[in-house]
Amino acid sequence: MGIFQILNLRNDKVFIGSTPNLDAVFNRHKFQLDAGNHPSKMLQTDWNEIGGENFAFEILEELPLRDDPKYDYSSDLETLEDLWLEKLEPYEGKGYNERKKTREERLRMIAQNRRDTA
Repeated sequence: MGIFQILNLRNDKVFIGSTPNLDAVFNRHKFQLDAGNHPSKMLQTDWNEIGGENFAFEILEELPLRDDPKYDYSSDLETLEDLWLEKLEPYEGKGYNERKKTREERLRMIAQNRRDTA
């Protein structure tokens, strides 16, 4: 488990993600891209235009296993992903990720949804 990137070898844009299964994540993303249904539309567009051979799939950091088999790694993975996103800033011209909403933005969305359904 850990953090990975999909690197566009032509323009150095990256897609950063985290996963509990590094062994399977690259197959999943490659399958989505080859099928034309990757969640990142910008990455999908570049993949379609320049071809999959112009992308590299790389592990950025692995998360070591703990002694506790019941340990939940989800918050560790989320924090580690946030650190890599902060470090590489793969947004807009530099990458394919979308910025995560701030706490305040999420609270405003919740409040707006409540007003809309009331």
